Amino acid sequence: MVHFSTIFTALTLFSAVRAHPGEHEEENLLALARRADFLTYSKRSLAACKDTVKARDLETRAITRRSALAEEIRQQRGIVRKRSTEDVLSTDHETNLTGVTLDIDTGVLFSGDVKCVLQPEVTQGPYYVDGELVRHDVRDGEPGIDLWADIQVVDINTCDPIPNLYLDWWHANASGVYSGVVADGNGDSSDASNINKTFTRGLRPTSSEGVAQLLSIFPGYYTGRTTHVHILAHVNATLHRNQTLSGGHNAHVGQFFFDQSLISAVSAVAPYSASTKEYTPNANDTILAQEADSMDPIMEYALLGDGVEDGILAWITVGLDASADYSVSSAVTWTAHGGEGGRRARENEGNSG
Repeated sequence: MVHFSTIFTALTLFSAVRAHPGEHEEENLLALARRADFLTYSKRSLAACKDTVKARDLETRAITRRSALAEEIRQQRGIVRKRSTEDVLSTDHETNLTGVTLDIDTGVLFSGDVKCVLQPEVTQGPYYVDGELVRHDVRDGEPGIDLWADIQVVDINTCDPIPNLYLDWWHANASGVYSGVVADGNGDSSDASNINKTFTRGLRPTSSEGVAQLLSIFPGYYTGRTTHVHILAHVNATLHRNQTLSGGHNAHVGQFFFDQSLISAVSAVAPYSASTKEYTPNANDTILAQEADSMDPIMEYALLGDGVEDGILAWITVGLDASADYSVSSAVTWTAHGGEGGRRARENEGNSG
């Protein structure tokens, strides 16, 4: 039986570290001590969760949900199942997929054991934008390969899924550019219109099962970093009628990564193949290297058709301490006035719903 791990990867903000080229700094001794203490605690917490009835029931429901989601997407896109069975390939990371058959046992495909724990530092990067919209489809018409994400959030203190949490998701487009920020090193810094763009940014609430699902495109890369996604967990936030958030606290800041062979397959397909940026492989990525000693931060995935062009379903389970509260700074905020110091007018900010 093929064995896959559920990946627990949450990294809280270490403000001196930046996740973009030329902005890395070494962790100080205090940060290292904090990481060691947190890892010790988290490993005990997750080990206690692993064999509980709640954990087994949660996994069973996750298998059913992810299987149904994959089948629904295939039917919507008219993807015909393969008749032959192919072997599931292993990756450089022992527990991760590079590809699956469409006929694989869903109990094998979507299950996993708790082996990896969250760590207390990594940065949100310099391109975090506060005040993005709560929405399912974050593509905004951007060209690229469709990526469906299924993210389950579990409290390491109780082993329970965390409902009503808002998960912030953002990453670069197929050309390696972040929306909403005009800055040197982020695409064409003379393109002032990028300040008002929102592609591949958005928030999703978690369900009663602690699950957030969204539709994006597979991220592109830029010089100095491998392909990755940023996430931020908002706890006890207020949802306004204009689908923005306020208040609450940040319990989780992290990054997700993808299998190297999947990145290579995507990079061979337009529009990703048009990139002229220097690519940094997973093995040479600074942030990924910081995590590799104690965890595997790569999302599990399944190809929805014969190739990456048909779309990708990726999933991960995140363990976090819902009571944690971390400071996060934003590059830009979507304010009520827009323009100077902000962007895109936020209407009806005070009306919650």
